[in-house]
Amino acid sequence: MSSNHPQITIAMLATAIVLIGALLVAGCTGTGGTATPTPTAAPTTLTTTAPTTAAGTQVTTTGTTVAPTVTATTAGSTYIPGASTGKISVTGSTTVLPIAQKLAERFMELNKNADVQISGGGSGVGVQSAGEKTAEIGMSSRELKDAEKTKYAGLKAVPMARDGIVVIVHPSNAITTISLEQIKNIYTGKAVNWKDVGSKAQPIVVIGRDSASGTREFFTEKILGKNATTASMLEKNSNGAVKSSISPNPGAIGYVGLGYIDNSVKALNLSVNGTEVQPTTENVVKGTYPLARNLYYVTNGDATGLAKDFIDFTLSPEGQKIVEEEGFVSITRTA
Repeated sequence: MSSNHPQITIAMLATAIVLIGALLVAGCTGTGGTATPTPTAAPTTLTTTAPTTAAGTQVTTTGTTVAPTVTATTAGSTYIPGASTGKISVTGSTTVLPIAQKLAERFMELNKNADVQISGGGSGVGVQSAGEKTAEIGMSSRELKDAEKTKYAGLKAVPMARDGIVVIVHPSNAITTISLEQIKNIYTGKAVNWKDVGSKAQPIVVIGRDSASGTREFFTEKILGKNATTASMLEKNSNGAVKSSISPNPGAIGYVGLGYIDNSVKALNLSVNGTEVQPTTENVVKGTYPLARNLYYVTNGDATGLAKDFIDFTLSPEGQKIVEEEGFVSITRTA
């Protein structure tokens, strides 16, 4: 019996080796019942280079990730499209309105499951809608008032563009430059004929904005101070309505945002301490144009979800390019 023990031992060892090999194969392929969990690999730092943009530059992002991030290259934007979903309402300032409409159109092209509804009504409506949460984002062409901050303690104003208020007249009007004092005289009723401010004789038709307008509030603060507006002023509820009221009326004067200027009206230069300053985006950026202001998005608390995505897109390079295409000034522009 003792002479057979080595043979039995060798056979047993061979069988054991075969079984161990089979178990190892099953563990690697996952076909052997419940496989032993594979240890999780440490995160890998990947560098992803996006396709070259139209401007010929490449966007490279480096970070800890598992899958490459697809970066949009439209208009040099680093915005990542496609992830935003849901529906929001954006309402308020008619100055901000055309910018927001263009931004929403592009944003929804990039995010097929997002619905951004834009409407006007004036800055007062925008602030109230944000404060009462009837809209996710309010639009305002003025800063928040102390009373609004008190009533709606959570309000936050985010600058999204810059603008200049431009005094406009009919293209046939001979005047090209006007002083802040002359504007004040017209809007308080002290000057009632164009001959009083250096143009040919004809009655002045004063056109302004309604009481809900942030543009009117800014204009009143900067030009009129505590002086009352003339009772003869015709009130309009939007920049577009002011412009369309002036274009057929040779004696009219009004004021609109910089982005509303076209050949249907004449934009007047401002005389500031004897210097003629044109209403241009360059002068707004340089700070030499005296009727310049910020435009705002207003939210009740920090923006979240789709509202935050839309604001982030507005402030992105592509969003700010749209701001300038609409005739306004990028909030990030320095020269």
